[in-house]
Amino acid sequence: MSTDNQDIDVRSDGYLSADGAAQLDAADPLAPMRAEFAIPTNGDGSDKVYLVGNSLGLQSRRTRAEVERELDRWAVLGADGHLEGESAWMPYHELLTDPMSLIVGGRPEEVVVMNTLTVNLHLQMISFYRPTPERHKILIEDHAFPSDHFAVESQIRQRGYDPATSLVTVAPRPGSDLLDPADVLSAIEAHGDELALVLLPGVQYYTGQVLPMVDITRAGHAVGAYVGFDLAHAAGNIPLDLHDWGVDFASWCTYKYLNSGPGGIAGFFVHNRHVADQSLPKFLGWWGTNKSTRFQMETEFDPIPTVESWQISNPPVLALAALRGSLETFDAAGGMTALRSKSERQVAYLDSALAHVLGDRVRSITPTAMGERGCQFALRIASADHPGKAVQAKLEESGVACDWRYPDVIRVAPVPLYNTFGDIWRFTQILDGILR
Repeated sequence: MSTDNQDIDVRSDGYLSADGAAQLDAADPLAPMRAEFAIPTNGDGSDKVYLVGNSLGLQSRRTRAEVERELDRWAVLGADGHLEGESAWMPYHELLTDPMSLIVGGRPEEVVVMNTLTVNLHLQMISFYRPTPERHKILIEDHAFPSDHFAVESQIRQRGYDPATSLVTVAPRPGSDLLDPADVLSAIEAHGDELALVLLPGVQYYTGQVLPMVDITRAGHAVGAYVGFDLAHAAGNIPLDLHDWGVDFASWCTYKYLNSGPGGIAGFFVHNRHVADQSLPKFLGWWGTNKSTRFQMETEFDPIPTVESWQISNPPVLALAALRGSLETFDAAGGMTALRSKSERQVAYLDSALAHVLGDRVRSITPTAMGERGCQFALRIASADHPGKAVQAKLEESGVACDWRYPDVIRVAPVPLYNTFGDIWRFTQILDGILR
């Protein structure tokens, strides 16, 4: 068997064993990255099979070091920490701009780290949802993550419109769990004259489907609508190129694939063609005004000439430090190109292992085409004798960390930064044992 990782056919039956998985791990150039993370353990001290990075990423050891460093600086410097040293707190968020821009394919002037995801979406809709009697509709998916749905409904009501007439949804066709891209584009065209905003996920949280963001952006712009994306399940999972795609705005949380810790700070993108547009309405705050005159305490807003003008408050430095440490691991791994390459091999391996070991007892509703999926699998248990929720609970009891989404999906995600081929093989063996 080849020892060149790029040449290995991970779908080969020869690798569908514990020894085969070990050979794949031995040939994996990113295998050392696992040591960068704290892996949760079982009661006997063995590592859990942690496949729930789609919900909460693992703690990077660099994250602990960065947070402890800022705690130490706070203890020693007090308020002087705002201005002293290379990690002075006042401009601390700027340390994350370049690495985060690389993750999402934005330019540095288009990307800032601040707030939380839904707060950021609200701030962006203040700027990009500008309804008129003729053009007042927002298009979302029928199975949107609840916070997105709630945010959109509240924005519509806040502007004096009714979601019953101003909220448009697009749903999978009967018998399918996946959105048909043609239906999304058709819905945009059908509502074009009345459409103010398209707001969709980059990766659908339930199925793991990657939506065609380039096509959606072009279609929205063709009818005169703004286009934004919730990238909660996309950032750090799949390569993104927001600037070149022409996306108007996007927001994403960082505690899933970006490993910033529970409730971690979020990312915020606005395309640079909008950044200098002072006609865009915004909610204003002190941290969005001219940095050089901010402490003169004037009350005339002088916007920073980057996306930072959307900032309202100074950000929480400890949360930034946690994310900074994590982003260093992406750089150490070679960035999103290298990580996506490994992810595709792991996805193909899990595809083969599911087919070989589980057969028709488990069905994945995630798209099969590699360009239409990230690393998350959405699995349904086919046997009526094994209720899906009970199977998920048994997986947890057996040392597999995964999650459940109603009504009937178990989500697992082999994350290339820290999951191994051995993890994937162990998962299929444990699941097989439960279903026997």
